[in-house]
Amino acid sequence: MIKGSIVALVTPMHSDGHIDYLSLDSLLEWHVASGTSAIVAVGTTGESATLDVHEHLALIGHCVKYLGGKIPVIAGTGANSTREAIELTRGAASVGADACLLVTPYYNRPSQRGLYAHFKAIAEAVPVPQILYNVPSRTAVDLSNETTKRLSDIDNIVGIKDATGDLLRGKELLAMVPEGFAVYSGDDGTAANYILAGAVGNISVTANVVPERVAALCAAALEGDEATVAEIDASLEDLNAALFVEANPMPVKYALSRMGRMEDGIRLPLTLPEGDCAAVIDSAIKGLGV
Repeated sequence: MIKGSIVALVTPMHSDGHIDYLSLDSLLEWHVASGTSAIVAVGTTGESATLDVHEHLALIGHCVKYLGGKIPVIAGTGANSTREAIELTRGAASVGADACLLVTPYYNRPSQRGLYAHFKAIAEAVPVPQILYNVPSRTAVDLSNETTKRLSDIDNIVGIKDATGDLLRGKELLAMVPEGFAVYSGDDGTAANYILAGAVGNISVTANVVPERVAALCAAALEGDEATVAEIDASLEDLNAALFVEANPMPVKYALSRMGRMEDGIRLPLTLPEGDCAAVIDSAIKGLGV
């Protein structure tokens, strides 16, 4: 089981929108050195919606090869078509991904029965460890705790990224799923308290900017060190908010470009923040000395 700080990694791009593999390698090295437990490649933060299938699988394969087993690579392979999700998941497994992260089928809004059948079909088609991903604020569909519990009985469905930000619901989920089923927070603002309640890690946007600090926060929470958790969590409050002043990943890519970690490339229809939004992000990263 992967535990701790898992970065939902950005996809660095040149100003013309082409993938910047040199900057990607630099980010991977930084995360290994900073104590990040695993990489999510080509998730929402990695602009999966604007990468074609070839780019998607090439980037996952590049991360796997470059890291060489230093830390696991979790591939974002979700889609709102079950056939497409199977194709992406099969492709990610073929290039060596350690696990796959599968978002709920967005836009077409299936029922709970349809969600169960969707994830079951992918799990049966590709025998790679799979992590469910529930983020109703973006997908307009909500995977219920009851459906998650049913899916947890499938051998290679090994966990869930819960990005609802609802701690009460999260505690109910923790009480429902079997021991050994990994529950990850997908909401930086509530992640530490979720881990203190029994979650095993945080799939984090904020870790892109301050990986050492998020790794330390997760480690303290896993150890039950509430005093350290409170101290680090308070220090990250402004940054957590700033990175969602516009839709992810626009703010985090702006922050990393301002930090000199990569160029300012992003693909339309996404654009980098300007004006007041940019000022909020600038203030947050300067306040942390980065």
